Amino acid sequence: MKFLDQAKVYIRSGDGGAGAVSFRREKFIEFGGPNGGDGGRGGDVWAECVDGLNTLIDYRFQQHFKAAKGGHGMGKDRTGAGGEDAVLKVPVGTQIYDEDSETLLADLTEVGQRVLLARGGNGGFGNTHFKTSTNRAPRRANPGAPGQEHWLWLRLKLIADAGLVGLPNAGKSTFLAAVSAAKPKIADYPFTTLHPNLGVVVGGHDFVLADIPGLIEGAHEGAGIGDRFLGHVERCGVLLHLVDGTQDDPAGAYRTVREELKAYGYGLAEKPEIVALSKVDALSDEERETAAAALAEAVGRKPSVVSAVSGEGVPEVLRLLGRQIGVTKTVDPNAIPAELDETWQP
Repeated sequence: MKFLDQAKVYIRSGDGGAGAVSFRREKFIEFGGPNGGDGGRGGDVWAECVDGLNTLIDYRFQQHFKAAKGGHGMGKDRTGAGGEDAVLKVPVGTQIYDEDSETLLADLTEVGQRVLLARGGNGGFGNTHFKTSTNRAPRRANPGAPGQEHWLWLRLKLIADAGLVGLPNAGKSTFLAAVSAAKPKIADYPFTTLHPNLGVVVGGHDFVLADIPGLIEGAHEGAGIGDRFLGHVERCGVLLHLVDGTQDDPAGAYRTVREELKAYGYGLAEKPEIVALSKVDALSDEERETAAAALAEAVGRKPSVVSAVSGEGVPEVLRLLGRQIGVTKTVDPNAIPAELDETWQP
C-alpha cells in the first residue's frame, strides 16, 4: 500500500425530496381533503476515524463523494424515504481543512470519532401542511432544500510516540529496522526514505516510532522533501535526533536540523529531544571521541552513542525514549523533565 498524506475531495450532501400534492379520493367520502406527504431528508456527509488505515491512498482514486437524495412525498400522507449518508473513512490523525487549506474544520485523533461535514437538505412540505379553514384544497407543495457542497483538504499527520529526525543518510531507517519489525528501504544514498515509516518497538516500553524523511537546509521553505513530512513530527512526544558520525562536521549537521525545526514552528523546536551520534561502528576510538566532543559542544550536553548495525548503545537509547514517552503521556507533552537521566539536561 502506497503512502499518501494529503488529498483534496469534493463532497455534496443530498437534496431533500419534494412534497406531494395529493387529495383523498374514496367512495362515499365527498370532501376527502389533501393528503400529500412530505419529502424525505437528504443524506449527510460524515468523516469517520477508523482503525486499520495509515494512509489516504483511497482518496487518490476517488475524489467525489455525494450522499443520496431524499425521496419524494406521496399520497396518503406518506413521507419520502431519507437519503443514505456518505461516510469518508479516514485514518487516525487526519485533519480536515476548508478549501482555503488554512481553516481547520476537524482533527480526528481517536478511533470512532465522527464529524459532520455537510448536512442534507430538508424535505419539502406536502399540500397537507397548507390546509386551512379557508383553503380546504391547497394545490401547493414545497420542493426539497438543496444539499451543501464543499471542496475539502484531508491531511494526515501520523500519530507516533517518538520521531526520528536528522539529515539524509543519518541512519534513521537502519535504526528503525533494527529496533522494530518495520522494513523500510535502506541504501547508501540520500533520500532513500521517500515517505514516513512506522514501527512498533516492543520491550520494557512499547511505543510507536516514526522514521521521517531526511531534512536539508531550507526544508521549511520547500527544499528537498522533508518539509512535506514535518507535520508528522508535530504529534510525536519526543524526538530522536540522529547525527551521522562519519561526516566531517557533526555539529554543523545538528545545527542545520535544529534551525529547520525552529523555522517550521508549531512547537517542534520545544519538543523533548534525545541526540545520538550514529554509525559509530565505522569510526575508530579517536574519531569517535572527536565527533562526540564536537557534537556535545553544539548540543550542550553529552550525546548518546549508537550503532544500529552492531547494536551498540541501542538499548540505552530505547530506554531513554521509553522513559521520556512515559513522562510525556502523563505530563504536558512539551514539558522537559529535568530528572529524566543523568545525561539529560533541559
